[in-house]
Amino acid sequence: MELTILNWFDVISVALTFLVIFLVQVLNVYLHILDDNVDNAKSIDVVDKALAKECPVLEPVAIATTTPPKSPTLANGKLEKQISLLDNDSHEDEDTLSLENLFPCDQTEIYASKKISFIIDELIQTEVNYVNNLKKGMLNYGKLKDVEDLPEGLSGDAKQKLLLGNVEEILELHEQEILPLMLRNQRDLKGLFDEFAVHFEKNRFYCYVSFTMGKKSSMQLRQDNRLWLQTYQTQIKDKLGIDSFLVQPIQRLTRYPLLLQQFISEFYKSGISCKPVLTAVCKLETRMRRALDVVNQAEEIPNIEELNELDLLQMGNFRRSTEFDAQHFPTRKKYRSKVFLFDRSLVCTEVRKRRLAYRQHFHWEHVELQRPLDSSSANANKTINLLVKQQDGGSSGSGRREEYSFVAAEAAVVKQWLLATHKIIEIARNEHARRNTFSLPMDLVLGVVVAIWLIWQYL
Repeated sequence: MELTILNWFDVISVALTFLVIFLVQVLNVYLHILDDNVDNAKSIDVVDKALAKECPVLEPVAIATTTPPKSPTLANGKLEKQISLLDNDSHEDEDTLSLENLFPCDQTEIYASKKISFIIDELIQTEVNYVNNLKKGMLNYGKLKDVEDLPEGLSGDAKQKLLLGNVEEILELHEQEILPLMLRNQRDLKGLFDEFAVHFEKNRFYCYVSFTMGKKSSMQLRQDNRLWLQTYQTQIKDKLGIDSFLVQPIQRLTRYPLLLQQFISEFYKSGISCKPVLTAVCKLETRMRRALDVVNQAEEIPNIEELNELDLLQMGNFRRSTEFDAQHFPTRKKYRSKVFLFDRSLVCTEVRKRRLAYRQHFHWEHVELQRPLDSSSANANKTINLLVKQQDGGSSGSGRREEYSFVAAEAAVVKQWLLATHKIIEIARNEHARRNTFSLPMDLVLGVVVAIWLIWQYL
């Protein structure tokens, strides 16, 4: 047998080849992940900012355990000014870093206020109670499939998922992320508010939107099996019951802005001069109200008739709904419409008293949005035309047809709606381009290189 003698040149050349390929692949993976994070952050931040103006500021419903904060008066005009800044067009107060915000301030005077300390303690303690209540509820109702006399209407994993929704996902978020960040930042309020806001920026609270969209089906399933659930509640000695358990997520999400509004009000009344903390809490409170706004609007999605024709999972995350006076050009029909924006599509519905009739849905790559060509019309600045791209387009403009005309109540709604939809379209196109990008897997590349090296050495 003839032995092959390898010299240092062969070893180093092969090693360098493998090292370069490995580093290139690692760099590609890193850049891909970084690009995904940037796009997700932009899709959440930019779209939410663009759509924030079209809906009024929500006034969350107060829970009976505490008294909601009083509305700002002339005595604390600074608070009115701060809140108005939060809702302006550019939201510069949220994203502009000043030198004053970069340096930490003395938070001792904040904790010296008994009312503010009470609010922070209540925020943390109610979070602890919320996590414990969800854990207890999952313990009571999370494994109904193991109960011997379980009725057929509640049997199976699909029914269990329909009954409880994604409560387990919500529990995981608060038990592993939200509660720990509150506990480790008890003496650093800016850190607490900043870290909390990051979870909204990363869309971690979208689980509440999913929970809300499944709430109607869960209520119907509970109503159909009410007698058995009441008997089971007595057996396990649960004083509150499954209805009280499943209403807690929305109550908790509503509670957050109330506590922060109380904090901001007391902050000004106490005359505390710690702007970094104030900026952080105002930013968080605004993002919470936006999230609550989307959650409230998501409750209408199950009310859309013929919704079963749509695969909501394929449509991406729900963003916002807006009402228009719509005209469908092919049928010349006019009606009041509610348009739902998703990451990958747009859904048009007709408002019929308390019902929503499904009309059409369009994927973003198949539509264009335009302002009317005739700008002399009184409603020109309040109108959006939706054009559908044709598959057999010939000359310029022949590959599109006008499908809808949407007229809003105010021009500002149209401006922000167009800005948001154009951004969603841009993000969808970027995702489509990335999916169609050809990329060789690392194992294939290494295999080819090894094969070439072996052929070069021994043949």
